[in-house]
Amino acid sequence: MASLRDIKGRINSTKKTKQITKAMQMVSASKLNKAEQNTKNFVPYSEKIQDVVTSIASSSGRAQHPMLESREVKRSGYLVITSDRGLAGAYNSSVLRTVYQRIRQQHTSADEYKLIVMGRIGRDFFEKRNMPVDKEIVGVADQPNFADIKDLAAESVQLFTDEEIDELYLFYNRYVSAISQEVTEKKALPLTNLNDGETKAATSSYEYEPNQEEILATLLPQYAESLIFGALLDGKASEHAARMTAMKSATDNADELIDDLTLSYNRARQAAITQEITEIVGGAAALE
Repeated sequence: MASLRDIKGRINSTKKTKQITKAMQMVSASKLNKAEQNTKNFVPYSEKIQDVVTSIASSSGRAQHPMLESREVKRSGYLVITSDRGLAGAYNSSVLRTVYQRIRQQHTSADEYKLIVMGRIGRDFFEKRNMPVDKEIVGVADQPNFADIKDLAAESVQLFTDEEIDELYLFYNRYVSAISQEVTEKKALPLTNLNDGETKAATSSYEYEPNQEEILATLLPQYAESLIFGALLDGKASEHAARMTAMKSATDNADELIDDLTLSYNRARQAAITQEITEIVGGAAALE
């Protein structure tokens, strides 16, 4: 049985851990509020640029652009969004497991795909498995701006334009609520699903100058980059939510452990007092 000193030490240690997890929970909750607002604020821009692109792509005498057309897939691109830090529950492991299984099922050689990774956790995961990471970015701010990832987004789109990859998929955690995040696989390129059932059809009419082809040449790369940035905003909101939930669970577990240890401490202390009283009574009886 553990001594009173050992139990007391564990109680103090657990209380200190609880203070840390409680602080991390509060910090993540604060970051989540702002990240959730950033995600909501991005929606109008995303919907409008999608509306314009859809309008051009579905107009009569449809304009042509390589980013709108499927081609034979010789090499796939996977852009994976993870975090730079852990202590976020299953946030990283869920998306990494999904990507890893997809690659193992679809490809037999590293020459058949390219990995683009956001986040230190994802980069380290693939490097440990000898899976080459073509492009990476770490240290993205908790409240990212487009300028933070503009170069990586542009380079990812350029890989498709240069035909180094024939399709680009995004893997990230989509923010549903503070307690729910869904691992999402989204096809970013080519843009062949503008009029599918999940995409809102264009609702406005536009006039284009100088012409549709030139507008598309400028707008489509920006639209593809906006899909990447939108996924990052979703991922960051999911990260803060997952970390907040994980730290709340850790804090609750610490409370339960402190209660159990306190009960054990009181029982041990009571047993020690009872033992001392018994020894005193026994000694007094022996002197009579």
